Amino acid sequence: MRVLRARNAHQLLPEAMRLFKMDGVERNSRNGPVLTIPEPVTLVYERPTERVMFWAERDANPFFHVLEALWMLAGRDDVAFISKILPNMKQFSDDGKIFHGAYGRRWRRWFLGTNSGKVDQLSVIAENLKENPECRRQVLQIWDAESDLGTNSKDLPCNTQVYFSRDHRGYLNMMVTNRSNDVIWGALGANAVHFSFLQEYVAAMIGCGVGRYWQVTNNLHLYLERHEALMDIMVNKAFPSTQYKADPYEEGLVKPTPLIQGSIEQFDTDSRRLITEESLVLKDNFVKFTAWPLLQTLFTYRNIEFPKYKRIELACNILSAMPEKSDWKLAAQEWLQRRTK
Repeated sequence: MRVLRARNAHQLLPEAMRLFKMDGVERNSRNGPVLTIPEPVTLVYERPTERVMFWAERDANPFFHVLEALWMLAGRDDVAFISKILPNMKQFSDDGKIFHGAYGRRWRRWFLGTNSGKVDQLSVIAENLKENPECRRQVLQIWDAESDLGTNSKDLPCNTQVYFSRDHRGYLNMMVTNRSNDVIWGALGANAVHFSFLQEYVAAMIGCGVGRYWQVTNNLHLYLERHEALMDIMVNKAFPSTQYKADPYEEGLVKPTPLIQGSIEQFDTDSRRLITEESLVLKDNFVKFTAWPLLQTLFTYRNIEFPKYKRIELACNILSAMPEKSDWKLAAQEWLQRRTK
């Protein structure tokens, strides 16, 4: 078992690249040659709410990360909304309509409860840990043997289970188990955002703080044809280089944007409104002042019939209304600026 520990995902990336450079073993996969770590790897996030990846070399997409996370928390599995954010996601659907392994649906409306109805696992787990902070039985199930084992689907869950417990301070800790994970787009990309959102959401349901986040991956890999050059660049930024000075969180340039700033009910209502476009009346702070501006910025950049420089200018104007020192604001601004080159 290898263990990589850091303050946040931004600081973990160079450490992971050094691990692959030193100990990676080349193997074949259904998507081409990969480097794998020949034993399970645990990634430890000391501050999981610092979830934004700022490395320009990585060029993480903040719009997709935030909006897909809201889609998951809403329990969705439809292709329609996600394909507006990232059109290439359509290729992972078996029928062009839904995603078989959609995490949100697995979390909130997939498995049968004791009364034969679909159980919202998040609500049950939160209530149990609220009533009994010492409980160690709170397991969020994602992999479904009946539906997944031996199934030839384009979209089988990579993350299989989540364990929740509260530490000695009462904070919510979370451990995610993963069968196979791409380190760039998966583990230190989408997963670092989506599952830290899940952790913060459940903590808010309980009424407690956010603790640490562990991800245990049975097969952590890196696609050589896509990411070998990135590995070679990022390995030079690993400790004891200047990586911490290059972290906007460490420097105090940004702060984590709280996910739940009011009631869970208002957050859920406004997330649904954002996804379905049924209403523009938004009251929840995160949805109104972070998710909605990000959505409008992306659509402005992509869809308005203006020259590219003008679209970027208009998109940046939308971002200017977001809170100062917002981590997502800076990430979106830098993502757009990279598109000018």
